[in-house]
Amino acid sequence: MQLLDTLSRFFISNAEAAGPAGAPPQQGGFSFFIMMGILIFFMYFAIWRPQTKRAKEQRDLISSLAKGDEVVTAGGIVGTINKISDNYVVVSLADNVEITMQKSSIVSALPKGTLKSIS
Repeated sequence: MQLLDTLSRFFISNAEAAGPAGAPPQQGGFSFFIMMGILIFFMYFAIWRPQTKRAKEQRDLISSLAKGDEVVTAGGIVGTINKISDNYVVVSLADNVEITMQKSSIVSALPKGTLKSIS
């Protein structure tokens, strides 16, 4: 029994045993709501808004693709668009070399004449 009493004194400090007389006054729950508001505000401007902006730019790029545009794919392949269907494009890489890929794999459109300056 003495061992149990010694262990309980070790784990329970005197300040906790003293009760509410030695306890500091508690803050209201209002500060919790302020901190949650700041966290939500930060998450909106740091994560959600930039991601939505990038997704909108990607949708605009895909919808503006036209035959003859020079594009870069997600894999780094550079080519010219020869044919466009609903979800796929045919990209010409060189003479008689064409690949069919999804529109969503196109990352950016290059200015006209970029392929001639590269090769």
